Amino acid sequence: MALRAPPDERDIDALLSFGVVNLDKPPGPSAHQVAAWVRDATDQSRVAHGGTLDPKVTGCLPILLGDAARAARVFDDAVKEYVAVLALHDRAPADFDSVVAEFEGDIYQKPPRKSAVKRQLRTRRIHALDVLEHEERRALLRVRCASGTYIRKLCHDLGLALGTGAHMGDLRRTATGTFDDTSLVSMHDLVDALAFATDGDETDLREFVQPAERALVHLPRVTIASSAARAVADGAPVYAPGVIDAGPAEVGDAVPETGSLVVCLTPDEAAVCLGTLTGDPEADTGTVVELERVLV
Repeated sequence: MALRAPPDERDIDALLSFGVVNLDKPPGPSAHQVAAWVRDATDQSRVAHGGTLDPKVTGCLPILLGDAARAARVFDDAVKEYVAVLALHDRAPADFDSVVAEFEGDIYQKPPRKSAVKRQLRTRRIHALDVLEHEERRALLRVRCASGTYIRKLCHDLGLALGTGAHMGDLRRTATGTFDDTSLVSMHDLVDALAFATDGDETDLREFVQPAERALVHLPRVTIASSAARAVADGAPVYAPGVIDAGPAEVGDAVPETGSLVVCLTPDEAAVCLGTLTGDPEADTGTVVELERVLV
């Protein structure tokens, strides 16, 4: 069987069938509706998005196209960043900033009644909570938080702690994992780029649709031989003789430990699978990676 071409050598059809778009979700439709629109516009049988956004919420919604949808789990634990309007029900107290700062770290949250998950108390981490602007009854907050954090509930709880009551106003997601608002693509720009590509001008589409490997750059890497990649495509795990190299996503990151989620790549940087590191990549025998998602 033929393996997928290197990321920088793929034609448009190959890019669309294994790509990712950092979409700027507009207000109005749900994340699922937007993903379905991208699926139809790009003529793919399947897509997956990087985290639900309510209809009124805008911003960063990475969408995996075609076969790349199999890798959707990489967004499950992705850190999210939001900019939110906190609307206070009374004038802010003098200790406003210090009260807000107390919400950094681990907090307890119970999902709202309309959520899709079981309503039980759980812990979520607020990595950073910054006050960008502040006036008498309104504040602009930047929240960097663990996946699954409810910003609406955070705003409500802030109001209780401040003694004023509060609710969430406008909300925009500015980052999902390694995707942020510096490279967002609007729905209109994407459909225009698709039309231009049909007429022979692929410039914009190649800028807007990135190889799916872009969504995997944060994962530890295991480079495997082409022969091993073909075996993986047929469902075999990655055995030690097929491993060429292994290491962290970036220089300076921690070396992956047993049990870590890793991405297996061919020597020319084409993704082959996601898997769990189960053995020593430097060993001569044994299983190194157990498959979770085959991507070829």
